[in-house]
Amino acid sequence: MRDVIPTARAAGNKARPGLSKEESARFFGPPPLIAGEDQAQYEAMRDQISAAVGPLDFLEEIWVNDVVSLVWETLRLRRLRAALLPAAAPEGVHHILKWLMDPFTGQKVAIDWASRKPRAVATVDAALAAAGLTMDAVMAQTLALKIDEVDRIGRMIAGAEARRNIALREIDRHRATLAPALRQAADEALDAELKEIDRRRGA
Repeated sequence: MRDVIPTARAAGNKARPGLSKEESARFFGPPPLIAGEDQAQYEAMRDQISAAVGPLDFLEEIWVNDVVSLVWETLRLRRLRAALLPAAAPEGVHHILKWLMDPFTGQKVAIDWASRKPRAVATVDAALAAAGLTMDAVMAQTLALKIDEVDRIGRMIAGAEARRNIALREIDRHRATLAPALRQAADEALDAELKEIDRRRGA
């Protein structure tokens, strides 16, 4: 592994290039994608974050990989949370319509509304208008029905963001100790070399 992933260079402590796509796939496995997600977009984000952080050694490569995965997870959860309410809107329509018309008719209209059938859409619009309501009422009812799921996703987002921040702090902490460690190693190597020179002279 040492031959594939060199450690940070002592001279200047300069960042080395990040792992290639092939190296990343070998060490970390395939990107953690779900159906519909774009691998090229994931890899572009990985390259961008890796270039910004400039990992110095394999430990930092691991943390950068964690950061990339967690940023992607956060974006995914935000996207899915945004899609949840529109997907569940027919339930909100049904719950409102059952107070405005008989339950059986309300359920059928809600199903047809979900399919965007023009007659059902017009019926829902008219029923809402007659009751002094708008689609905001539908979405509010939908949110009330899905509040536990929305809250759970929110906590998952917060958890992913917290783990991302921990990974970034680990990189900062690692770099804070890496430079002194490199200097100490260089000093010790120099001292050992000087002692060896003195020993040879004494001989």
